[in-house]
Amino acid sequence: MKSRRSINSLFAGALLLGLSAHAIPARAAPSEIESAAIDAYVYGYPLVTMELTRRNFTNVAAPNGKSAPMGTFVNVPKYPAASDKRVTAPNADTLYSTAWIDVGKEPYILHVPDEHGRFYLMPMLSGWTDVFADPGTRTTGTASADFAITGPGWHGTLPPGIKAEYKSPTNMVWVLGRTYSTGTPDDYKAVNAIQAQYKLTPLSAWGHPYTPPRGVVHPAWNTKLPVREQVESMDGTAYFRLLGELMKTNPPAAADAPMVATLAKIGLVPGQDFDPAKLSPAQTAAIQAAPRPAQASIMGLLNEVKLTNGWSVLVNGMGVYGTNYRLRALVTAIGLGANRPQDAIYPVGAVDAGGKPFDGANRYVMHFAPGQLPPVDGFWSLTMYDDKYFFVPNRLDRYTVSARNALKKNADGSVDLYLQANSPGAAKESNWLPTTKSGKFIPMLRLYWPKETAPSILDGTWKPPPIEKVGAP
Repeated sequence: MKSRRSINSLFAGALLLGLSAHAIPARAAPSEIESAAIDAYVYGYPLVTMELTRRNFTNVAAPNGKSAPMGTFVNVPKYPAASDKRVTAPNADTLYSTAWIDVGKEPYILHVPDEHGRFYLMPMLSGWTDVFADPGTRTTGTASADFAITGPGWHGTLPPGIKAEYKSPTNMVWVLGRTYSTGTPDDYKAVNAIQAQYKLTPLSAWGHPYTPPRGVVHPAWNTKLPVREQVESMDGTAYFRLLGELMKTNPPAAADAPMVATLAKIGLVPGQDFDPAKLSPAQTAAIQAAPRPAQASIMGLLNEVKLTNGWSVLVNGMGVYGTNYRLRALVTAIGLGANRPQDAIYPVGAVDAGGKPFDGANRYVMHFAPGQLPPVDGFWSLTMYDDKYFFVPNRLDRYTVSARNALKKNADGSVDLYLQANSPGAAKESNWLPTTKSGKFIPMLRLYWPKETAPSILDGTWKPPPIEKVGAP
């Protein structure tokens, strides 16, 4: 684990310029402090969200099918239910195998079995949500392999047979595994057998019999309220206190030096406790006022993205965000755990072909010209969400539509997908994606392992077709 001194040394240049917790704020105008508090909130949103998500997933003594202790995989045996509100924008294409680890003390070894050609992906996220490694079908193939996940301060020798070392920039790591499943009972069984072989072992136990220890249950941790609601209901003081604590072991990147200076304007210094008692009245007021405008700024980015046929298509910067803090926060809010674009792209439907928001009171059609279904080397799907990015309950328990639905083609080879609350008729139900009965809904495409040669969404030579309103139900 990094010491407080070594963490602070990452920002020695900024601190030597006088960016202490109290130097700049005394000279800053109130509007500048208010702006700094909002920027700091946006910057810290992913790390705070990751921590509360970690608590939600690990606050158990033993794996229970939904949660598991630190260092242990929880394997979800089926697609998430519509009632599951723990993670925004869940998918119904893959079965999750997720684990949270702390690599501050020692590395972990991830074992994956032979997937026999099945698509899988084991992205590893830092505490700031950047994907620092993405072993899987695209990058490392589907043969059995062992991968080492090492912490930012670790230096040592790995045992023979390790396929690759992945160094995390933070002590907190989320392994957000996904294994493709068609959703049938037989395929669930096949994938569950693969999931049972995903293992994480501390380096000190490698090569020896190892049983993960029981987890520690923290009664005060809230595991019922959705994480996003927990984050956004925190007042400014509580939010920045937690952010300060988290940055001791999950420090900002070197490129974040200008933001570190901004943090100092509200008394927040990486590696040090955040002490509200030492703040000026202006700082205190700015911190308490920051959450609402910061949250509006995060979600407001959706309205600033240039639309393509009514779709928000984010490619550049996804998964590895650099200093694009608003994008990182937005993805955290609506799709925590997003992959690198080479692994998956998630176009979000913003408006219909007429430029109007989607409403469940209407019927819509998404038309793919012959040969123009999404070009992928993995798989694709269209998922339906309500206005909070959760599944829309329906009588079919169908939350996605994709090629595995045995889509029916039109006479000319084109394909129509029907987005509406009520069935379009038995002959068209294979192509039907149920929507909300009224009010806003959000369609999202998933393109796993998009093709890199034209036509490709990666270079813009393929674009999602518009969704057209065709009438009332």
